[in-house]
Amino acid sequence: MYSVIGLASALSLSACQQTPDYNYLSGETMGTSYHISYQLPEDADEAAIQAAIDERLRQINDSMSTYQADATISKFNRLGKDTPIIIDADFAQVLDVSRTVYKQSGGAFDPTVMPLVETWGFGSTMTVERLQSPPTALEIAQAKALVDFEGIVQKDQTIYKTKDGIGLDFSAVAKGYGVDVIADVLEDKYQIRNYMVEIGGEIATSGVNNQQQPWQIAIDAPIKESTVSERQTMSAIRQPINTGNQMHLATSGNYRNSVVFDSKSYSHTIDPTTGSPIVGGAPSVTVAAESVALADAWATALTAMPYKKALQVAKEQDLAVMFITLADGVKMDGSHDSIDDWQVVQTPAMQVLRADKKS
Repeated sequence: MYSVIGLASALSLSACQQTPDYNYLSGETMGTSYHISYQLPEDADEAAIQAAIDERLRQINDSMSTYQADATISKFNRLGKDTPIIIDADFAQVLDVSRTVYKQSGGAFDPTVMPLVETWGFGSTMTVERLQSPPTALEIAQAKALVDFEGIVQKDQTIYKTKDGIGLDFSAVAKGYGVDVIADVLEDKYQIRNYMVEIGGEIATSGVNNQQQPWQIAIDAPIKESTVSERQTMSAIRQPINTGNQMHLATSGNYRNSVVFDSKSYSHTIDPTTGSPIVGGAPSVTVAAESVALADAWATALTAMPYKKALQVAKEQDLAVMFITLADGVKMDGSHDSIDDWQVVQTPAMQVLRADKKS
């Protein structure tokens, strides 16, 4: 999942730009990086705070990183059917979030989808050549038979699979959960109330920034060739006061990993319900939810649907969602390197959340 959330000008990501009352931390985790800005408590031990954060992130990776052979999730994926394995509290919580979004999205979010992704040969990019010579119907059917979240059974503190070959991949929810966990460390262990936490574009904010203003997160226009220094802000979401003075955001975007083939835009994201790449999905989907893990999973689910269906589901589930789509009359086969090529579409719940914003 590629995030297109940008950081608003009110939020600095440079240590030299921080006021003395705020501290800035960064590090590597989950194949990406984290950035944290927070108001320093009196007599704070900055090294201890960073160590506590890194330790919790290490625990999450030890539990759910498919890149670690000894992680719980990797061990589970190697097991045969009907063989239980003990899971920790973090794993159980992410599994619970995944089940919630799986059911409410009609299976569009499915952490067992990896066999289909591998069958299509999708890595970090999408190629026209793959669409010119796609997997056969038999290959897709064989892979789809292993996409079976219902085949993951939990009993107390253990899980097992009901058929060989089923595996889990929490990459579409783990970064969001990691943000939630860091926020918990700041709040519960150090009583920090003013902070911003970001992992790979998934964000939690609380209180005020170093300008003593509510945090504001900028959402980039989904321009393929944009860079950090050249990004164009499409809209912004300000932390509302009526949500406990906190905000949990996640953005999923297909625009960097999509191609136009036969006048249709295909994404590298697979629809688990069809076994094929998404056609006509929204290039950028931003979700605000009760937790960043929940927002992360929903952003992925809505990206794995055609745009019109995603908008309908988001409204039916009363989700706060901002879609960025091509403006009316703009053809999909253009370069779309102008902010004028795009438009913002919000669900009613997002409109309420952003009542003080016009775009």
